[in-house]
Formats: sequence, structure tokens, C-alpha cells
Amino acid sequence: MSTLQREETPKLMKGNEALAEAAIRADMQAYFGYPITPQSEVLEYLTEEVPKRKPNTVVLQAESEVASINMVYGAGGAGARVMTSSSSPGFSLMQEGVSYLAASEIPCLLVNVQRGGPGLGTIQPAQGDYFQAVKGGGHGDYHIIVLAPNSVQEMADFVFEGWRLAEEYRMPALILADGAVGQMMEKVYLPKDGSLPHQTAAWATTGKPKGRDRNFITSLHMEPDKMEQVNLHLQDKYRKLRKEERYELFNVKDADVILVAFGLTARICNKAQQLAAEKGLRVGVVRPITLYPFPYDIIASLAGPNRVFLTVEMNAGQMVEDVRLAVNGKSPVYFRGRMGGMIPNPEDILLEIEALAEKHNLVNQTVR
Repeated sequence: MSTLQREETPKLMKGNEALAEAAIRADMQAYFGYPITPQSEVLEYLTEEVPKRKPNTVVLQAESEVASINMVYGAGGAGARVMTSSSSPGFSLMQEGVSYLAASEIPCLLVNVQRGGPGLGTIQPAQGDYFQAVKGGGHGDYHIIVLAPNSVQEMADFVFEGWRLAEEYRMPALILADGAVGQMMEKVYLPKDGSLPHQTAAWATTGKPKGRDRNFITSLHMEPDKMEQVNLHLQDKYRKLRKEERYELFNVKDADVILVAFGLTARICNKAQQLAAEKGLRVGVVRPITLYPFPYDIIASLAGPNRVFLTVEMNAGQMVEDVRLAVNGKSPVYFRGRMGGMIPNPEDILLEIEALAEKHNLVNQTVR
């Protein structure tokens, strides 16, 4: 991950507000969005702060999420550094536009602060949009970069990192947070204003100067051979993106039970790991930071006999499928989930760890 230039003095901020402040400092040129809990503070903060500090930046509450994502398409196609944000039902409405953005290779920053579902659900935090984010929630064979923050600090940092990756690989990047991270208040060292350089790319539709061919941006290719070439180009880019995999490892070297979790749930698993260690259980934690590209190789390298995996998520079981693919039958993989806005607690995870240790006869080899 690139080294960010941060302020030396921290501030106490809510996650959504830290994200919005970081967007201003990253020289965002346009934001289009629609309010929906639990991410409405993003639009509210930008509406309040941008006119005072960045009068040439566009901040517009669109008439809907469908309108927002298509405005992102237009501004991004003209080379602007552009962003939108929403929460689960609203982000669902954007999926056709996200597919167009991916196919047209338009860099932009998307934010989904997840809430419980399906349907209108609840305004409480959840992680039920994992499939939608990492598997391509719209139509066709495409992916977008997905970053999963688990702190207010990362809500700010990933704005810079998301735009950097989006512009380098010319594709949308998504910050996939949950409602708790968006709403919690923590100390944050904000990135320095203007520390993410931005130049309009040569491919952008900025008008045709003399001596240059016209730029065309489209996702429509009627000839099947041309459409296949577009798809092959995208798939090659996704393979190159694998080098950007990000993850954190905690005490995995000698662990008998490895917890896998992202976002807020990873913080809860870290506490469960500490509780387990107090009881003599050897437990590690893998935290994927990039959900796409997913860190398959590191998880695969940890799989083996006499070791079990427990994936913990705030959903009915989504990332666990990628963990099973990575483990590839070399270790048992179990799942612990809460749904509908319910948050797991460390004590319940500890009980699950103890049950798995006993089931797989790991108790005697871990207790010292």
C-alpha cells in the first residue's frame, strides 16, 4: 500500500465524516449521491464543507441513485476525479451503471456503507453485500477493486488508496464498509490536503485538440469478436491486479484455529483471539483488506492437516465460499454468522473456537 502523507495532529471524527473529509483533501472534483442511512453524513458533510473550501468542486444531490451513478459515468468519462456513496438498497440501484463503468474503464470511487437486508431491511450494520461487491453485482464478466476498512483511520486512508488504484488500473474502486464503521467515532490522522496528484488522462473526453484523434468511451460493441476482445482485455487487467492483494495476519504461524474476517468483524475476532490465548488455545486471525482481489494464496499457504478455519461474518455466509476455495479441502472450514444488523461478540466466537478445538482434538495439543 502506498505511503500516505498524514497530518501530525489527530482529530476525533465519525467514519463517514472522515471519509468525506479525505475526499475533499484528495482533490475530488465531483460528487453525486443520494441520502440513505447509515451513510447520509457523507453527503451532508460535503454539502457543508465543499462550498467554503473547494468552490470549483461539484457536490450534487441527485434525484436517485440511478441518476447518481450515471452522473459519475459522465464526469469520470471527462477525466474528473469523481465519487458517489450509498448504502445497500441504494447501491443495488447503481449496479447497471457500475457494469457500464467497468466495461468503459472509467476510474471512480464508490462507497457502500452496508446495512442489514435483504430488502429495505434495517439501518443497522451488516456485511451482506459481499457477493454483490466482489462477484460483479451487475451484468457481464467484470470486477471492481474492493477495499474493506475496519477503522475510521482506514475510512480516510482508503479514499486516497481507492482513487490511486482506480486511476492506475482505470477501473472503479469500492470502499465496502459497514454501518458501524461509518457511524463510530475514533481518532484519525487525516491525509494531507493535495497529497494525491491528479492529471486528466489522455483517454478522457475533454474535447479534440489539433493533432489528436477523437476519444470515444463506450461499453457498446455490436460485433461479437470486438466484445470478446474487450472482455479478454479486462480479464488480463484483473490478473495484473492480483499483485495489489492486501491482508493482515495475527498469530497465524503456530495457530490450530484460524479465524478469517473482514471489516468490523475482524476487530471482534482479534478480541476473541486474545480471549482464546488466555485459555491456552492457539488461534490466529487473517483479515482480508482487499476483498477483490481476494488473498487466496496466503490463505492457501496456511491450510493443512491439524488446522481448522472459522470464517466470521455479519451475513448468512458469503466470504466463507472464497475461503473454502482457497483452502481447497486441505483443512475443515466452518462459518459463524449474524444477520439482520446483529453484531457477533467475542465471547460467542470463543465458544465456537472451543467447540472446534474439542471436535478436532486440538485441545490437548494447544493447552500448555
